[in-house]
Amino acid sequence: MAAGCLLALTLTLFQSLLIGPSSEEPFPSAVTIKSWVDKMQEDLVTLAKTASGVNQLVDIYEKYQDLYTVEPNNARQLVEIAARDIEKLLSNRSKALVRLALEAEKVQAAHQWREDFASNEVVYYNAKDDLDSEKNDSEPGSQRIKPVFIEDANFGRQISYQHAAVHIPTDIYEGSTIVLNELNWTSALDEVFKKNREEDPSLLWQVFGSATGLARYYPASPWVDNSRTPNKIDLYDVRRRPWYIQGAASPKDMLILVDVSGSVSGLTLKLIRTSVSEMLETLSDDDFVNVASFNSNAQDVSCFQHLVQANVRNKKVLKDAVNNITAKGITDYKKGFSFAFEQLLNYNVSRANCNKIIMLFTDGGEERAQEIFAKYNKDKKVRVFTFSVGQHNYDRGPIQWMACENKGYYYEIPSIGAIRINTQEYLDVLGRPMVLAGDKAKQVQWTNVYLDALELGLVITGTLPVFNITGQNENKTNLKNQLILGVMGVDVSLEDIKRLTPRFTLCPNGYYFAIDPNGYVLLHPNLQPKEPVTLDFLDAELENDIKVEIRNKMIDGESGEKTFRTLVKSQDERYIDKGNRTYTWTPVNGTDYSLALVLPTYSFYYIKAKIEETITQARYSETLKPDNFEESGYTFLAPRDYCNDLKISENNTEFLLNFNEFIDRKTPNNPSCNTDLINRVLLDAGFTNELVQNYWSKQKNIKGVKARFVVTDGGITRVYPKEAGENWQENPETYEDSFYKRSLDNDNYVFTAPYFNRSGPGAYESGIMVSKAVEIYIQGKLLKPAVVGIKIDVNSWIENFTKTSIRDPCAGPVCDCKRNSDVMDCVILDDGGFLLMANHDDYTNQIGRFFGEIDPSLMRHLVNISVYAFNKSYDYQSVCEPGAAPKQGAGRRSAYVPSVADILHIGWWATAAAWSILQQFLLSLTFPRLLEAVEMEEDDFTASLSKQSCITEQTQYFFDNDSKSFSGVLDCGNCSRIFHVEKLMNTNLIFIMVESKGTCPCDTRLLIQAEQTCIL
Repeated sequence: MAAGCLLALTLTLFQSLLIGPSSEEPFPSAVTIKSWVDKMQEDLVTLAKTASGVNQLVDIYEKYQDLYTVEPNNARQLVEIAARDIEKLLSNRSKALVRLALEAEKVQAAHQWREDFASNEVVYYNAKDDLDSEKNDSEPGSQRIKPVFIEDANFGRQISYQHAAVHIPTDIYEGSTIVLNELNWTSALDEVFKKNREEDPSLLWQVFGSATGLARYYPASPWVDNSRTPNKIDLYDVRRRPWYIQGAASPKDMLILVDVSGSVSGLTLKLIRTSVSEMLETLSDDDFVNVASFNSNAQDVSCFQHLVQANVRNKKVLKDAVNNITAKGITDYKKGFSFAFEQLLNYNVSRANCNKIIMLFTDGGEERAQEIFAKYNKDKKVRVFTFSVGQHNYDRGPIQWMACENKGYYYEIPSIGAIRINTQEYLDVLGRPMVLAGDKAKQVQWTNVYLDALELGLVITGTLPVFNITGQNENKTNLKNQLILGVMGVDVSLEDIKRLTPRFTLCPNGYYFAIDPNGYVLLHPNLQPKEPVTLDFLDAELENDIKVEIRNKMIDGESGEKTFRTLVKSQDERYIDKGNRTYTWTPVNGTDYSLALVLPTYSFYYIKAKIEETITQARYSETLKPDNFEESGYTFLAPRDYCNDLKISENNTEFLLNFNEFIDRKTPNNPSCNTDLINRVLLDAGFTNELVQNYWSKQKNIKGVKARFVVTDGGITRVYPKEAGENWQENPETYEDSFYKRSLDNDNYVFTAPYFNRSGPGAYESGIMVSKAVEIYIQGKLLKPAVVGIKIDVNSWIENFTKTSIRDPCAGPVCDCKRNSDVMDCVILDDGGFLLMANHDDYTNQIGRFFGEIDPSLMRHLVNISVYAFNKSYDYQSVCEPGAAPKQGAGRRSAYVPSVADILHIGWWATAAAWSILQQFLLSLTFPRLLEAVEMEEDDFTASLSKQSCITEQTQYFFDNDSKSFSGVLDCGNCSRIFHVEKLMNTNLIFIMVESKGTCPCDTRLLIQAEQTCIL
């Protein structure tokens, strides 16, 4: 009853604010407004505190201290233990990798090359057999195996442990002599695959990628799972996969030199553009590259004036620039090579400092530029590869000489069909020094994270080059062969690594992350499973100078710890909060990775339940049964791995039933269960049930309060009454709840606007959420084990908010701040700039919408006077519809913002059967850059053509000023608007009174907060 009176009093005060002190005062004074707002916020906070029962839950935690202990999160100890566990995991995988590589070299050395094979002599399973039902059972000389597959939970697909599978690229003839010989000798690897799995049953994919394009992997699995994706098109070539590229050669510094003289036009220019794009795809994040063009002068094709890291963003900039080059003028090789050498030998910028290469793409010429090579490359430390592009009658001798004289190779690209193979063969040449180095070059390398081609999700791969050791003597000298046979790879799922970095004692805002030597994250809560997966640590978080320092130290393999205050983007990416964080990091020995643990100050300790009595366990478990929702509130259980044999269900009720049945049958102390996890969830179930039974249920209904809720670290969400829980839209995994994570970082009551529904009214029906973290001190140790809150009914608030419209008579302009007033706008915004309340119907139908789209000029002014600060972030992995409207979301930042370009094209899809025949047709289309794609739904292919790779930008607004009151005049040129802003203490809200925008037209350009395409 008391709470109901408080709400009524709050609304009455708000109404009095709208009416104004007297008809003689055109606009209330700042002091008057502040006094009203202070009283309003005091009553709102009292209402939230009383209705939510925050103090009562604190009492419950303090009352039952005998049921739990408070344990420390020792950051240094935790991160070092996790790093050692990851080191051990990768070390075990490395042993399997070494065995495979040694066996491959041994078997191949003993293999006798054969020109002919008897019919059905080579036996193997072709992973693509199901892709073409009309295909012959086998090519001449080979015989197909038909494995029996079983569904395997570890791989999430059909597999056979009895066989290995072979994948051969679409444009390679399976019956060729080279392929048959490869199939013949690599078959001996199957026994090593099986032996490795016997020693380590947790092994995932084991793969040998051959330099010829053949891939043999174990266990066998169909390349396409027909039960899930029956109409996919195969575009895979193992030599274009990131793990193969990294393992096949040492890091490279590459300058691509493009002839753009007048003779290079038409078809030749198109071939050059495409060849350069495909050459860029042979580079990995460990390489550095730039592209320059030349005729009578030389210049960079893009804004890059030196070598840059060959990451996805930079390669995209270069590809877009190459697509815009035009041909004119005459050829001057001296100018071109001088420019290339000067840039390649510039040691003042970051580079790989290993292989140095110039790639020349030209149609030919008479000049040899001997004096340039004599000046810059006397010691032959820079290899020069030359590519004669197009069909012409120019003398090829000079550019052949350039390549041979500078330890390179000469290639011809007369047509589209020659591009793919000739732009990757140089890797064989670069692999020769590795072969000559022998064992010194045989070091296991671990890749950055990427999406597995066989749908295993995000993985990292250990790689080891496989050398042709034919002709070696016992001392491994007198090498007669300098060829790399291929790359051996062993996958490690990111889920396996996550299991070694447990999170459920860290609180939702604590987390582990790991980076590679390039600063890319392989483990981070903001890492999304999109291809390509290249997210820099500084893009994964909101950057500051301290994080730059941390990144550098982690790359350098140092250990350390830093505590500082930082900006934190919310889970739903609409808000920014400030929080203290402690970063603790250490290297993962035996790898180039570095691991870090991030903890907020309230996560230095955690609750460990010690419910030893089975009676107490049973009593608390009983409160989780759906039959008790009426008394205990609608209950959600976080979908966690409580027990090995307990299957997680997306249906909450089903999961609760399964959980209770399992606990009743096997007890929480079962060896297959995570006892700490189960006891904590039971503890929270008991504590939250007591809050419902002894407090919420005894309160009478409070007008305007739709629901009460409590959410806990242990994974319990209770919503009261039951009916309110049936429409609960928040994530049942409490560690992923945006409002929960925000509440922990705020000492205030956090009001959260509902998501705005652009389709029309009714978006606010779910109510406005008010939440507060539960703070307890046990023996002086701060803990935040739960969040409580209420949901305020928007319609009830609007009804009371607008009652001033019936108050007559009214002589002054201030009292015209009534419903749909023509004179005064009155609004409440949250700390992200989203609308929570207003006195206009066209505003109230937009509750939850960003205010910059409602009153752009006022919102801009609020930013200018520092009521709001803002942060822009970018997402480099977006795929957009052309001209698509902005949507909710967020992204990340980069030093370079590429222009929009196609991510999916027709080309490679159409070239499987007759590449050369279709040459002219394909060149009339937008040319392909699809080699990194694995496969595509045939039904979705046409739709995909309209999508574009893009960079999206999003802006988050937040309070970054300690001032509480702001007054001023918004100058619109011919008119102005008086306004006053007042913060509601102990909340994240501001109240704004302003002369109506209808009385003074101003800048109407929308201020967009939502994600939108960023065009350079």
